[in-house]
Amino acid sequence: MKIAIISHHAVSLIGFRGTFIKELVARGHQVLALAPDYKPKTREVVRGMGAETIGFNLSRTGVSPKQDLATLFELRRILRDHGPDLVLSFSTKPSIYGTLAALSAGVPRRFAMVEGLGSGFAQPGAPQSLAKRALGVVLRRMYGFALARADGTIFLNRDDYAEFAARRLVPRGRGHVLGGIGVALDQFPQSSHPTDPVVFVLIARMLREKGVGYFVEAARRIHASHPGAAEFVLVGGLDRNPTGHRRAHIREWVREGIVKWTGHVPVGPILRQSSVFVLPSFYREGVPRSTQEAMASGLPVITTDVPGCRETVDHGVNGFLVPPHDVDALTRRMRHFIENPGDISRMGSESRRLAERDFDAKLQDARLIGLLGLS
Repeated sequence: MKIAIISHHAVSLIGFRGTFIKELVARGHQVLALAPDYKPKTREVVRGMGAETIGFNLSRTGVSPKQDLATLFELRRILRDHGPDLVLSFSTKPSIYGTLAALSAGVPRRFAMVEGLGSGFAQPGAPQSLAKRALGVVLRRMYGFALARADGTIFLNRDDYAEFAARRLVPRGRGHVLGGIGVALDQFPQSSHPTDPVVFVLIARMLREKGVGYFVEAARRIHASHPGAAEFVLVGGLDRNPTGHRRAHIREWVREGIVKWTGHVPVGPILRQSSVFVLPSFYREGVPRSTQEAMASGLPVITTDVPGCRETVDHGVNGFLVPPHDVDALTRRMRHFIENPGDISRMGSESRRLAERDFDAKLQDARLIGLLGLS
């Protein structure tokens, strides 16, 4: 069978779909990997997985009817030319435009994957500008129109599925919950982690909604109350999104001695040198890949009690859930590991156990293949 996978970002095909693509190829399927921003090295890696790489134009952020319509027509042309039997689109714009293009191109089977709802589905009580509220209305209508024409929509967590079902954005019986996409557990072996000092790490794009500012404020407070007892590391690149932290801002935190910042680097070595993983995100996630990797590496997790994030923590067992926007609670839970260093190993072992149960890429890839009717 010929299968087209449509992504919003070429690198994500490697980090988020790599094991899945390899498994499809191993089962004898032909895979077309569509993405808007291929670079020579990325193409080489994806081709090395056994997939054919195809580029297209996509504006990842913002809404431009002219650009988005051009994307829809380009995807339709590509799908008509290559004639896949099945299309799987993931992320917001590919799920909408990829599904509609596949319908128009006569692709027999069409699936979308919702990996997180973003700002179009704000948390209850969260402040939103009039423009963002209007954008949310448009986005939800487009989702409803597109997903009604998909054979199935796959969600990573139950909260997102419930939200779409309540809003009638996905037809009854055509929504499925996969859980986290999983990680290759052998690439993130469990190891011992430092306790003197305790090293707290946040791995994410440097966006405000990831809770970067709350992490920094908690670090500032802990430096004052427990000098020398902890280190704080930010890992992740800058983002052109309007909510992204600017380089100068982050460098000022570094100059103050509050945090270290690595930029975008391989995370495996960072996790092996860390003690506790922290993600104070205050918007909906799918199921954060970074948290799954941290759990596989045997790190306790502190994250927020919001959709997606809460899927990764059994409160008090492998870490702690804190309310979003609550820097006091975040600081208190981070201090817990400084004052109770034995919990780093104990809770970290529980994280690894949960990762083996819920986030093994081999098991999750097999589940996804089953949901697509390819098993």
